[in-house]
Amino acid sequence: MNSTTRQRLFDHLAEAIPHPVTELVYTTPFELLIAVVLSAQATDKSVNKAAARLFPVANTAQAMLALGEDGLKDYIKTIGLFNSKAANIIKLCQALIERHGGEVPQSRAELEALAGVGRKTANVILNTAFGQPVIAVDTHIFRVANRTGLAAGKTVLAVEKALEKNVPKQHKKDAHHLLILHGRYVCIARKPRCAECCIAKLCEYKEKNTMR
Repeated sequence: MNSTTRQRLFDHLAEAIPHPVTELVYTTPFELLIAVVLSAQATDKSVNKAAARLFPVANTAQAMLALGEDGLKDYIKTIGLFNSKAANIIKLCQALIERHGGEVPQSRAELEALAGVGRKTANVILNTAFGQPVIAVDTHIFRVANRTGLAAGKTVLAVEKALEKNVPKQHKKDAHHLLILHGRYVCIARKPRCAECCIAKLCEYKEKNTMR
């Protein structure tokens, strides 16, 4: 896919999705960090439901520590892997207090040093909480990038690097959410909705014309 096509592709996505934002509900960088940690192998809907009960009680590192691991489990037990997530969140909060004065750091290295935080989660925080033009590659973005020909790669990191190189500068800040939302609702895994797709004419997916 050449640069002109990539530009048009993102222009069309931006027009179709004028407000590309996360579907996780949060009000502070700390709440977003906790929500993203909880969202691993879980739906945003399930995380939002648990967070609606949790955040009014504990929405700072200090309050989360006061709640304790067992107390936290009571709020997140409806979410998959809640035992390990509770343990990681308590360790994460301890580190935030000890190293960062209870605040969420704004560098990838410092974020990745926190329990339960990998490169993808760090990139989500950098982009969504702090407005940095980085792209976290989840399963939706990995699929859309490869399927469309936008940024081919056999690994998540390869796709991330290709996107960093290929996404037009003016769309880099929003590219993460544009691609996620497009993948979640249009370019879905099993039966992509090519007839409804705003970038169908630009996409290089070989099977799109046979899809019904």
